[in-house]
Order: sequence, then structure tokens, then C-alpha cells
Amino acid sequence: MIGKTLSHFKILDKLGEGGMGAVYLAEDLELNRQVALKVLPSEMASDPERLSRFKREAKAVAALNHPNIVTIYSVEDSDEGRFISMELVKGRSLEEMIESQGLPVEQFFDIAVPLADALSAAHQGGITHRDLKPANVMVSDEGRVKVLDFGLAKLHIADPAAADPDLPTQALTQEGMVMGTVPYMSPEQVQSKPADHRTDIFSLGIILYELATGERPFRGESSADLISSILRDSPRPVTKVKVDLPNHLGRIVGRCLEKEPGRRYQTALDLRGELEHLREEVAKETSDSGSSIAVLPFRNMSPDKEQDYFCEGIAEELINRLGKFQNLRVASRTSAFQFKDADSDIREIGERLNVGTVLEGSVRKAANQLRISAQLVNVADGYRLWSDSFDRELKDVFAIQDEIAQSIVDALHVTLSPSEAKQVVQKAAKVDVQAYDFYLKGRKFFYQFRQQGFEFARQMFARAIVIDPSYSRPYAGVADCCSFLYMYFDSSEDNLQEADAASLKAVEIDPGSAEAHASRGLAVSLSQRFDEAKVEFETALRLDPNNYEAHYLYARSLFAQGNLEEAAKRFEKACDVNPEDYNAPQLLAVAYAGLGREEDSTEAFKRSLVVIDRHLELNPDDARALYLGAGSLCHLGEREKALKWAEKATTIDPDNPSVLYNVACVYSQLGELEKGIDCLERSITTGMGQKEWIENDPDLDPLRDNERFQTLLSRLDEGN
Repeated sequence: MIGKTLSHFKILDKLGEGGMGAVYLAEDLELNRQVALKVLPSEMASDPERLSRFKREAKAVAALNHPNIVTIYSVEDSDEGRFISMELVKGRSLEEMIESQGLPVEQFFDIAVPLADALSAAHQGGITHRDLKPANVMVSDEGRVKVLDFGLAKLHIADPAAADPDLPTQALTQEGMVMGTVPYMSPEQVQSKPADHRTDIFSLGIILYELATGERPFRGESSADLISSILRDSPRPVTKVKVDLPNHLGRIVGRCLEKEPGRRYQTALDLRGELEHLREEVAKETSDSGSSIAVLPFRNMSPDKEQDYFCEGIAEELINRLGKFQNLRVASRTSAFQFKDADSDIREIGERLNVGTVLEGSVRKAANQLRISAQLVNVADGYRLWSDSFDRELKDVFAIQDEIAQSIVDALHVTLSPSEAKQVVQKAAKVDVQAYDFYLKGRKFFYQFRQQGFEFARQMFARAIVIDPSYSRPYAGVADCCSFLYMYFDSSEDNLQEADAASLKAVEIDPGSAEAHASRGLAVSLSQRFDEAKVEFETALRLDPNNYEAHYLYARSLFAQGNLEEAAKRFEKACDVNPEDYNAPQLLAVAYAGLGREEDSTEAFKRSLVVIDRHLELNPDDARALYLGAGSLCHLGEREKALKWAEKATTIDPDNPSVLYNVACVYSQLGELEKGIDCLERSITTGMGQKEWIENDPDLDPLRDNERFQTLLSRLDEGN
């Protein structure tokens, strides 16, 4: 064939041969360019029906015009047979590029994201590949990913009983015929069941697995063994095969490889979005890893096993203190405390939280004696960067925290501004240690986010105030308890007034406390004194730009006012400050939806769901995560899963007005209007009293024309 001319193409060399025919390097004599020619097998060229189908398919593929899909120029006849002229890609196939240990993470994403993008474009054009494999993917000399043979595999018949599992077993899309290449086939393909675009997603999952680890997820000595593995085996997560991979990559690849098509990503666009988001996270981790830390809850080594609150309080104090430094990124309490009692090693925790170092420790508290041990561990290699133990009296707890903070700053070589250097050692030693103990007890119960927890926390904060009336933080704690009780459980005037008075006292005692000003901002915003709230929130953020609560609560205040544009900006900042929190991206998505920014809303819901999925792995019965996740799912069109999560949340906490309110939003968005009204009514009956929030929440828009909805708003005007 070399040296011959087919139409106006001169054959220069043979590039390869596969099930779809031989491929040649050729010169286009009319356009003076090099192209690739694929000469079709004679059995295809001689079958009019198959040839007609082939032309239609080739025409559809040619119309894709995507940078990651090889372009088809023409389908032509010659004396030597039917052939296709197409774009020539100079480079290597993925089959040649995959290394025994997989590709470096950066290179993995450089290939994975364009692959998913190419699939998405083809699927949206109504075309599935059906034979996606490394040999059908080229990477050009310039690094451009190109997918070959899109939509063409279904036009070729071969023997499905081939003994070699690496041989192609392709066939027409007729019942009872197997098509694809065995190691990269989906369960529905090997069972000769109808296959759609989700088959390509399974095949891509196999490729991603191999790119990441250098291994295939399914193996067998023969085609029969391999098919059995595809149908039955659950491959080891890529993060277990290669422990330095980003943890979330295991979930992404695992979802692609679900046996049931309905459990996989339903679109390649969704898969691409998750891969792109993870790539951004990994890039951020790489740039920040040298100055980032997670502080885990300290282990309780005390004779009194009820001292967990004190151990967690020590860790939280360090998180708050270290979080004030601009050049040190600190994982939030919510993120780090997920790993309390979890069976995870330091490397996995560091990867999950995108930090370069982890601080862990233990506390032994007996009467007035205190022993605190701590060690700072480098995530990359597991080596200790610093460790120490402190045997002191209980009254020295503040000095110990100062010493630990200073040691971390020194060990990580964190550059501090002059004002930050002064903050390393906080002058908190004048606080009565018993008042501090009650304050820590209160914080423990506050984080339960339940009515009983808020009420008990308020009592603990009140006892701290009795012991030390000059201690600002318990006043802020009382204010927060009353504010949250007012918002979600008991919208009484008493709670509103106590939040107002306690937050004002906290600010008066310590006007330099960002925590106090954030509490004050929340309290006055609930009284609809929004101008005053703005001053308080902005003061808190001036004092501590990394204060997540100030960003988040300020955004909620703006949302309640219906100022969605400004609320979105604040929620965006909250997401930046604490990327592991799922509350801010969830409400950000709702704000975007209210502004008509549908694409941004979808991305924010996806981001929220990624974080919620991670959280639920460690906390499967967290009702708050479930109902917020259900909200994301219903916006993303996953109706059945949204209903399942919403119902599970109400089963776990059936009388919680916050749960009921958010489940009402889920029902509303899914068109279950009567169920939505029922849940909303129960929410208001059990204490939900934020009328302005209900009036401005876009999730409730489908309910607004319902007479019962208007009646419920009237009840709020009348005080329930």
C-alpha cells in the first residue's frame, strides 16, 4: 500500500492496524498537508447496509469539532477500498505512556480532565464511543489529548470468544452481541445488555484507575476470567493502591466503576466538574502545603473519661489562635474534628484536609494537675517536626497553649507581621481557670447543634460568668446559644433580648475580640437592625479576616434581607476561608439560583455535595449534613437520592425545626408541595420563627401561591 495514491492522498507509511482497519500516514496532495488514512476492512466496504450506517455515524462524529476528539475530514472511495481521512496526531498513545506506578498527579489531571471533556461533548451530540481504551487515546507532542474512533466501534463485528483478554471483542449493537475491548468493558457490555453513554463512563473509570496506579482494576487469565472480574469484583480504591493520591480521587474513580449504570456519574460533564475541582484543590494544597496545619482533637488520657470537652477545647483554642496568622492556613474545627476516634493515619488525614502538617496530642487532667503532650507531624513522610510534654498545674493551661503555638510557628518557619507576633502569646492568664473549664464544657455542647445542646451550653456559659464576670467569651457563648435557639427552636422575645444583652456585654468587656463582634452582629441582625449588624460583622472581619463565622453569619444576614448579590460575595469568601465546610457552598448555591446564575449554582451545589459526602463517610447519621446534602441532590436532579437523604434526616431527628424546614425546602424543589407545606408547618410549630428568611428563600418559591403557605406566614406575624 505504501507509495500508492488513494484519491488525492499519497500513502507514505503504515502507522498501525486494528479492528477498524489499517491506518496509514498520507500526504493530502490537494491541501499539501499530512493526514491519517484508515482503510476499512473489505467485509465492511462490501456490505451496503453497514456502509450506509458507517457514513451516517462518521458524519455525526465529524460534526463534533472538539479539540480533544480527532477530526474526521472525509469518507471516500478508491480502487483499494473505502477509507477515512482524518487529523494526524503526532505523539504517543496512552497505552505507551502508562507507567508501572501510574502517572504523576499533575499529569494525571492533564489527561483525565480533557478525556472527560471529550466524552461530554460527544454524549451531548448523541454519540457514544463503546470502545474507549488507552490505545484509542493519543497525546500529541504538544500535550494535547485526542480521542480516536469516536462512535465507530459499533460498526465492526469480531469474535467475542477471543481467548486473549487484550484482544478486541467488538460487535454491532444487536441483542446478544458483545462489543468493546474486554479489559475496558462495562458490566452491561459483557452481558450483551443495552448500553448507553454511561458505558463510556465505566470504561473511562478503568482508564483513570490505570493512569493513577499503573494497574488495571479488573484482571483475569482469560476473557472469561476477566469478564467474571468485571461483573463481580470490587477493585481496591486507587488511594489504597497508591497512598499518595488525593483521597477524593478514590471516590471519583470508584463511582465511575459502579456495576449499576444508575449509580455511576450520570453525565461526563459531572465527572469532568469533579475532576477539575479536585485538580484545583490539589494545586492549592501543593502551593500551601508548607504552611498549613490541622489540629486534631487531643486524646483524653484522664482518669475521668468525661474530660473530652477539655481535650477538644485545648485543640479548638489552638485552631483559633493559629488561624489568626495570614501565612498559616489552618483546617477548621469542623474539618479536623471529623477525625476524632477515626481509624485514619496522619497521611490520609493530611490528604483529606489538604494540609502539610498535623498536630496531635493528649491531655491528662487530674484535680489541679495537668499533663499535655503534643507532636507536629509532617504529612509527606510521617516524620515529627516537633514534640513536647508539659507537666503543670491547671492554672498554667494558657501558658501551655502559648508555648505550643510558638513552637508550631517556629517549626513551620511561619513569617509573622509585627502585630501577629504580639498575638502569639495571648494574655489570657487572668481568666479564672474554673470559669474557663465551664466555658469549654459549654462549647462542647454548643457544637451538637441541637436544642438541648444549646440550652445546656447556655447554662455552662452562665456558670462561667458567675465565677468570672470579666470573662468576655462566655457572654458571646450565651448570645450565640440564644440566637440559634431563636432561629431554629424557640423564636421567643426572651431569647432575642438575652442574645442582645449578652453580646453587648461581650463587646464591652473585650472590644478587640472578633468572636464577640460576630456574636453581636448575629444578635442584632435577628432583631432586624441590619445597619448595626453590618458594622459589627465588618469590625469582626477587620480584627480577624479569617473568622469563618463572621463571614458566614454576615452572609446569612444579607440573605435574610433579600440582598442575594452581596450575600453571594460573602458566602464565596466563607468558602475560601473554610473550604471543608458544606454550609456556605450550599447557601451560596441557593443565592446564585435566586440571582439566575444557574451554572454557578450547579457548581456550588456540586462542591457542597463533595464535602458532604466526605463528612458523611465519617458521620453517617449527621441529620444536618443529610438534609443539606438532600438540598444539593434535588437541585442536581438526583430525585430518589434526595428523597432518601431527606427522609433519613427526619427519621434521625423528627422534631427538629431546622431539619423540618430544610426538608420542606427539598420537597418544595421536587414538586412535593403538600409534603413541603406539612414539613414547613411542623417546623414553625416546633419553633422556626425567621419570617424574613422564609420570605426570601428561593427554595420555597414553588409553595408561595399555596393558601396554607400564606396562612403560615400570618401565624409568624402573630407569634406562632
